[in-house]
Amino acid sequence: MLKMVIVVNKIEMSCGKLAAQVAHAAVDCALKSLKKRPYLVKKWLEEGQKKIVLEAPEKEIMELEKKAKSQGLITTLIRDAGLTELEPGTVTALAIGPDEEKKLDKVTGQLPLKK
Repeated sequence: MLKMVIVVNKIEMSCGKLAAQVAHAAVDCALKSLKKRPYLVKKWLEEGQKKIVLEAPEKEIMELEKKAKSQGLITTLIRDAGLTELEPGTVTALAIGPDEEKKLDKVTGQLPLKK
């Protein structure tokens, strides 16, 4: 099974802002993956595009990005443009994948689900 993980920054954001940032991360990471690993994206789409949203503070998100990249996973880090609720450049989300669940769980398995 394949999945994508989106880790959102543990900061105050409205539900709409959070949804938009998760969408930015998922779309951008899927497009990157489509260029580099189209066979994985095709399989992920066929399997139903599983996505899991987790949360962590910014410092941990930055560490997760490094760890994921070092393991050959495709990532996208989203920084807000600062047009509405947040300061420009604020880290809002990190997407990883899609890739095999076990690979992603090695990087993000300890994180809590976003509630």
